Amino acid sequence: MSAIVGKKLGMTQIFTEDGSSVPVTVIEAQPNRVTALRRADRDGYDAVQLAADPVTREDKLTKAELGHLKKAGATAMRTLVEFRGVEVGGSAGGGEAAEGEDASSDVKVGDDVTVASFEPGQRVKVSAVSIGKGFQGTIKRHNFSRGPETHGSHNVRAPGSVGASADPARVFKGMGMPGQMGARRVTQRGAHVFDVDAERNLLLIRGSVPGAKNATVEVRSDG
Repeated sequence: MSAIVGKKLGMTQIFTEDGSSVPVTVIEAQPNRVTALRRADRDGYDAVQLAADPVTREDKLTKAELGHLKKAGATAMRTLVEFRGVEVGGSAGGGEAAEGEDASSDVKVGDDVTVASFEPGQRVKVSAVSIGKGFQGTIKRHNFSRGPETHGSHNVRAPGSVGASADPARVFKGMGMPGQMGARRVTQRGAHVFDVDAERNLLLIRGSVPGAKNATVEVRSDG
């Protein structure tokens, strides 16, 4: 199971040899540094922690964050993500096993993970914070149908009845109501890698993925 943290650059189209156009999302994933390994016997779960998104100034991070990164030989990085059940590949570093880590493990603290761990056609899932839409009504937020616009109807885009009056005299939780739309963590499954450009640290995902432009995205193999 491969995993990496990158930045969504945007969408474009790639023309295949037969002339067909394939929409792709371009994700830039600079080499991620393995900063910690979690083990079930010690931490209660198995996971690999990756650091990404370098910052230009160390004062952007706390001393605790800097100390944790320097212990793994990493520069100042803004994002730390843990992937459970992951066997990351494509390591470009020769990090030594940290104290208490399994020296026989394929991945060690201090290794670098690149887009080379993915291959074209691989099935992946992508997680990111979706684009915020602000406060929206039920038609846009929940795909409700509108009411009639003729014969004096005043119920065109109103949500309609939401509960009984006498019994139970309240509105049940989970009703489709107006409210904040978007700006939440979304995981899209079933995406496929179209191409991998290891020289430019680019990952091309077929179709669209969650997140706005320049959003931080997590890509991991799906199944």
